[in-house]
Amino acid sequence: MSSVVMGVGASHSTLMNTHWAEVDHLKGAHAFRDGLGTARQLLAEQGPDALVVIGSNHFRGFFLDMMPAFTVGVGEVLGAGEAGTPSGPLPVDTDLARHLVDSLVGDGFDPAFSLRLTVDHGITHSLQHLLPDLDVPIVPVVINMFAPPLPSLDRCRALGEAIGRAVRADGSAKRVAVIASGGLSHQLPWPKWFETLNDDDRFLVEAWLNGRDSWSEYEVRRRQIIRAARPRINEEFDRRFLDMVTSGDIGPVLGLTSDELAAEAGNGAQEIRSWIAMKAAVGPCTGHTLAYSAIDEWLTGMGVAVIEPRP
Repeated sequence: MSSVVMGVGASHSTLMNTHWAEVDHLKGAHAFRDGLGTARQLLAEQGPDALVVIGSNHFRGFFLDMMPAFTVGVGEVLGAGEAGTPSGPLPVDTDLARHLVDSLVGDGFDPAFSLRLTVDHGITHSLQHLLPDLDVPIVPVVINMFAPPLPSLDRCRALGEAIGRAVRADGSAKRVAVIASGGLSHQLPWPKWFETLNDDDRFLVEAWLNGRDSWSEYEVRRRQIIRAARPRINEEFDRRFLDMVTSGDIGPVLGLTSDELAAEAGNGAQEIRSWIAMKAAVGPCTGHTLAYSAIDEWLTGMGVAVIEPRP
């Protein structure tokens, strides 16, 4: 029987790759990077045989022509390579991935699966900084967090529990770690696809619909729109949520609707779904926060936390 040996949650920002010089003077940026380093060391000490990586899509692998709630990569997985993140083929545990899909279906879920999945920094940023050598095979699980309607927070909790059950019943003897990428509080200048208010909104929705084979053509203006955004970080929410994850009790946040979550912590906070699923996959746990900083230059509350199953 395989086991889930560890969970890691980490915020992501491609600006860490492309604009580090702008934040090199900030203690918070260094604290976050150091937190990733500590998590990387703890992960290596666990010696996992496989990683389940739960993250979001930023309209580079998935587009509005087809947007599933949950997708598992079961074959070829390619990093999009934007902003200096890993590109090209990633190692995949295809046996575990196929078992996960079968188990999720048997557990009442209807996940999409892909034999040729492109993932962006919602998956690859964590791999880049937590597993830089990419020498452990992964199972990517992509949750729709930006194209409403979104799966509820509680549904993501149930998904995580189902992932944990699947790992523990795979008939193997693997040590599996679960990584959550995304969040915490932040506001992206991204419209709802059905509610465009200006030219930038309409441009973004066009990119999200038509960019499957040409997303790079939209990248310059898209990046300019993001870089022009004003930060909106709710540090109190972030610290409270980190305490929930590391204490093992995420119940208080599960009742929030997507609109309520966005109102409190910004539309980028929808990415806490990956943390919720990760924690649920690990099950009863203990843990601690390795780093938290509200970094305006990255628009985001940047946190790193680790949890381990209770004996």
